[in-house]
Amino acid sequence: MRIAFAGTPPFAATALQALISAGHEITLVLTQPDRPSGRGLKLKASPVKEVALAHGIPVLSPLTLSVKKSPEEAQTALAALEATESDVLIVAAYGLILPMRALEAAKGIGVNKDIKSINLHASILPRWRGAAPIQRAIQSGDAETGVTLMKMELGLDTGPMIELVTTPITEDDTAETLTTRLSQLGADAIVDALTRADRLTYTAQPEEGVVYAEKILKSESPVNWNASADEVCRCIRAFNPFPSATAQRNGETFKIWFARVCDGKGAPGEVLCSKKKLVIACGDKAIECTRLQKAGKPAMDVGPFLQSFPISEGEILA
Repeated sequence: MRIAFAGTPPFAATALQALISAGHEITLVLTQPDRPSGRGLKLKASPVKEVALAHGIPVLSPLTLSVKKSPEEAQTALAALEATESDVLIVAAYGLILPMRALEAAKGIGVNKDIKSINLHASILPRWRGAAPIQRAIQSGDAETGVTLMKMELGLDTGPMIELVTTPITEDDTAETLTTRLSQLGADAIVDALTRADRLTYTAQPEEGVVYAEKILKSESPVNWNASADEVCRCIRAFNPFPSATAQRNGETFKIWFARVCDGKGAPGEVLCSKKKLVIACGDKAIECTRLQKAGKPAMDVGPFLQSFPISEGEILA
């Protein structure tokens, strides 16, 4: 099958690689432009672009597909997409708004040949439409999540559902581990669905249960010690690896990568134990931090961390 693909992060790169491995012809890849990365801020290609280039697939990285914002750039990209005469456009975490012209560019598959673009969305729709469904599902304490294959339309993740796969969210899942698992589930689901391309159908999303997953901001990093220990631990997991949960001691910020709920009572942010283990009081119960990181140093287990970053019992962390 001839497939055009649009995506940017590792979640999307896993799906692209799976489509290639399944023998599909990838006609064109759309991905976001190279971004500065690392301490040297050198331009780095997206994971999707790296996969595409490794397989000799043409890549376009427009800043926008809006003809109003950038007529020449958008027209060039949209014309190139149409010229591929692809059977379907597969989209996974692309990060740019796709105009109707892009959504209608392919020939179409399905029973009625009207599925022209399919989105791999990392949630059980209609819950967690939007930018950060994986992190928000962990943060909110959801018991499960999944990947929905959706026939795309102009609304934000509002299109009818083609297929859904689910997975439980464990107490040990971070945004990183859950993203990795959902990436593979989504990749397997789209490859499987395309084996039945002529028989695919879709159903409208439920009208009830719509929740939006707002973009994760760096400003969310500081731990809210007034929250319950359960909530704090969920935020730590949801923000691992980005933007990472942080705390402050005497104005010096450090990161908390892993923690678990434990018994303990004190003022929110109070250090209850700092000998071989680090226990901090929350609004309800406490957390025991097991892996942390101070500025300019690698992440380390709590023992070595406390040796290099002494914290006294009774201190109140911000």
